[in-house]
Amino acid sequence: MGTPHNAAEVNDIAKTVLMPGDPLRAKYIAETYLENPVQFNTVRNMFGYTGTYKGKKISVMGSGMGMPSIGIYSYELYKFYGVENIIRIGSAGAYTKDLELFDLVLAESAWSESSFAKAQAEVDNDILCPSKELNEKIKEAAASLQKPLTEARIHSSDVFYHEDNVDGHNEFFEKHGCVCVEMESFALFHNANVLGKKAACLLTISDSLVTSAVTTAEERQTSFHNMMEVALEAAITL
Repeated sequence: MGTPHNAAEVNDIAKTVLMPGDPLRAKYIAETYLENPVQFNTVRNMFGYTGTYKGKKISVMGSGMGMPSIGIYSYELYKFYGVENIIRIGSAGAYTKDLELFDLVLAESAWSESSFAKAQAEVDNDILCPSKELNEKIKEAAASLQKPLTEARIHSSDVFYHEDNVDGHNEFFEKHGCVCVEMESFALFHNANVLGKKAACLLTISDSLVTSAVTTAEERQTSFHNMMEVALEAAITL
């Protein structure tokens, strides 16, 4: 039986789910990398697919943008579908000139000004961490594929457009040690923590707030192959 946001039956979804923000990226990954992919969800056009990769059952599903959206989808996957591992595979904006377009960043922690964890479970922390086990699997996969990555703290922001009177990328980097920004992982890590599950976040730099370099929407949808391949190789070891 499905949920209000997911039409799948329990056995339709694998124990490990790769979760890009963009449902079209989920579609692309399924059609490009998975053997015999079957679509399990179209509710609200939040596409989800299950297939096999090198013989291992893997699912991929979009999360949408922002913590409320990934908060719903990841909670349901963990709580109602028996999912054990979610690896977010997303895009991020660089806060430092040391990160260039298409570089990979593995979140070792997520700092956020969000009230998501407080509202959901009275958790006051503004820094949440992913699963060490999943991070190790991702680092091992990246090394085996010879794909360099940076492991660092990221900023999970509730806001895409900030006004000039509040902190910007320089302050987030200097005050909190965040090397890049995205909008989902804090909520994902929180859900994993409260439900006793595992989560990780692997990002591709899609733009830079320092240099103003930027990728196109099509590149963000279809060109992040290094991230996709590292996540898939990690997933088959779980």
